[in-house]
Amino acid sequence: MTAYLHGLSTALPPFCLTQTEVRDRAALIFGGRYPQFDRLAKTFDTAGIDKRYSVVPIDWFSENHGWVDRTHAYLDGAKAMFISAARDALADAGWQAQDVDCVVTVTSTGIATPTLEAQAFTYMGFRNDIIRVPVFGLGCAGGVSGLSVAATLARGRPSTKVLLVVVEACSLSFRADRLQKADIIAAVLFGDGAAAACLSSEPSGRETQISFGHGFQKIWPNTLDILGWDVDETGLGVVFDRSIPTFVKNEFATATHAALLASDLSASQIERFVCHPGGAKVVDAIEGALHLRSGSLDAERAVLRDTGNMSAPTVMFVMKSVLNAGATGQMMACALGPGFTASYLPFHVNTEVN
Repeated sequence: MTAYLHGLSTALPPFCLTQTEVRDRAALIFGGRYPQFDRLAKTFDTAGIDKRYSVVPIDWFSENHGWVDRTHAYLDGAKAMFISAARDALADAGWQAQDVDCVVTVTSTGIATPTLEAQAFTYMGFRNDIIRVPVFGLGCAGGVSGLSVAATLARGRPSTKVLLVVVEACSLSFRADRLQKADIIAAVLFGDGAAAACLSSEPSGRETQISFGHGFQKIWPNTLDILGWDVDETGLGVVFDRSIPTFVKNEFATATHAALLASDLSASQIERFVCHPGGAKVVDAIEGALHLRSGSLDAERAVLRDTGNMSAPTVMFVMKSVLNAGATGQMMACALGPGFTASYLPFHVNTEVN
């Protein structure tokens, strides 16, 4: 069976932070304590980001925080984004919450038990026999991998309606206590956001049909220290190695070739690679690795500029932008995340529906 996309949505939290505001606040927090800050501060101006959104106001970052208040902020902010994204995706699909048979929740930036779909259960109006599939720890690869999981579940049983919700509150992992370069780069890049998608094994009935193939992942050994979290008494601390753009240049093409082969595709058949924009340098590296025309990943750069790197949902923002622009044909979604892992999912946009 084939899995079809019925609805797609994105959501942002209430607090918009301009890059200038974030840079100035970071200077107040780090400037007198971190000797290399002045040199690293230039990255705020070259990151290709104008603004991002946060579940907390900017004054929150000047205060000390531990697990308890970080978790309270995550539960409030992530739940609100879950509900907003899920409701909009259902409306886009023409579904009701009671129609959903399975909900897949992807997140890596906070811990909730019961998980977010249970936290949102009463507000959403899901059936009490809904299947819950929470997925944690995929990081920036979570959007593509989450779509792959949701498509697999949709294909597994005829007429099953699957709702995928991808939620990240990266801002809550801001750390002023560690004084590490990775924490400053995280302040440069990361924001909060959510995305949701409705999938089923039945065609959507729309003029344009979007169908998913089978997902593919590549994990590299001995790369655990490239990207992820350190966990200590205060909270989650970002692991963000400077080698990522170089790693992409050296390894991404081979991994992409393997993903194409697994789907019986060639690079010449791909009308558009839909990529997670991890950062301006990463987008440049992807274009180089895949021999794409410089600047061709325009939607990726636009999403990065307007929202920053939101981790897992970011690629779904790019997908929505590409689809809204009227792109058709064979696509390949791709993202890199902790592991170190590359995640791929082919999808086809067909406007010639009988």
